[in-house]
Amino acid sequence: MRCIGIDIGSSSIKGGILNLESGLVEHTEKTAFPGHLPALPAGFHEVDPQAVVQCTREVLNRLLQAAPAATQIRFTSQMGGILLLDAQHKPVSNYLSWRDQRSLLPAPGRAIPLLDQLRQTWTELQFEELGKELKPGSATALLHWLAQHRQLPRQTMPVTIGDYVVSQICNAPPRMHRSHGIGMINLQTGDWHHDAFAAAGIDGLHWPTLASESEIIGHLTNNGQQLECFAAIGDQQAALFGIDLSSSELSINCSTGSQVSQITTRFQPGNCQTRCWFDGQFLNTVTHIPAGRSLTVLEALLTELPRAAGISLPNSWQLIAEATEHATSNGLSCDLSFFSSAMGDRGRIENITTENLTVGGLFCAAFDFMADSYLECSRRLADTPSWNQLAVSGGLVQAFPALRHRLAQRFAWPMREIAEQEETLTGLLKLARRTAR
Repeated sequence: MRCIGIDIGSSSIKGGILNLESGLVEHTEKTAFPGHLPALPAGFHEVDPQAVVQCTREVLNRLLQAAPAATQIRFTSQMGGILLLDAQHKPVSNYLSWRDQRSLLPAPGRAIPLLDQLRQTWTELQFEELGKELKPGSATALLHWLAQHRQLPRQTMPVTIGDYVVSQICNAPPRMHRSHGIGMINLQTGDWHHDAFAAAGIDGLHWPTLASESEIIGHLTNNGQQLECFAAIGDQQAALFGIDLSSSELSINCSTGSQVSQITTRFQPGNCQTRCWFDGQFLNTVTHIPAGRSLTVLEALLTELPRAAGISLPNSWQLIAEATEHATSNGLSCDLSFFSSAMGDRGRIENITTENLTVGGLFCAAFDFMADSYLECSRRLADTPSWNQLAVSGGLVQAFPALRHRLAQRFAWPMREIAEQEETLTGLLKLARRTAR
């Protein structure tokens, strides 16, 4: 039995054939995610939703040609961002991406950022019930900006880009999986937090019906074969399900973005974000920990002069890994918070000497910062750790033994390393296998 898995990511849209008997992801296809629209103000990041649908259809059609007997389609998608639909489920806005930073601009008539204004509208209890989710590109932040600027039509339906794509592919009303409702669902009740919406001035909207991971929300007919379609799940949850994360483990993911997470059987708020997991469970997590995106800034600096001279360094990352193998930071400090993150928004390099400012020293200092950040963020999940093992995933751990060594130094628990490269698609495969039992 074969199914189709589609991952609507922020850099690419990727799909694969999910072989439920062998448990393998076969024959992957990929295309770039559409670029953001031009001529927008600084900090705005909008994408044409129809372009996303078209790119997804292209990947899907190639996969269906390779697996014409597929029986269902599973989706996962980037989290955050928002898209508004009318009563006929047609877009009345572009897709406002999770990368959008407009909520960091001053609120109308005030000196504070609009994001801070939004936070002030909620009580501590409401914020806790929302999972303490509030980032510049989160759905509530973007909806609040639209409302404050009189650009939020009443009775429109807010959905994620994944919800819209799935509804278009299977010609059905949009449904949202709870893992995508970050910062919008009352985690105590499992429903939309209408009181928080009213406080934020984003009430009067038509919210989509929430779906579970086992519900069929529509069908696609391909060459006379009907394929069952399921609501898109959050890419973080898909990836962690793909690595078989258990409630007794602490997940540390080291990739372009980065996070620490633990599954909880009941709603247990901490000094962290809380999101919906599967089967009515929850995920305590700290996201936006500086990692690969910030390391790329350092690599770009180091290779700037060769590029200017027309010299290509295709193995720059391998050279960096070799340089860190036997080096130390030697007192050099490198805070990777070059972007708004769980560790701040002001990166810096300090304590430079003529001896320690080397490629190996700089990246060792960066790895020290990353390992320290993971340890600090893990303590935000729970005052007393309830895990007995680490589940470490992401390409950076495989690429840099020096980073792996620093994690082992700082954490006292055994480490389960996951080398799986298709974590999100594997998560979809495992969900499909569970449903097929």
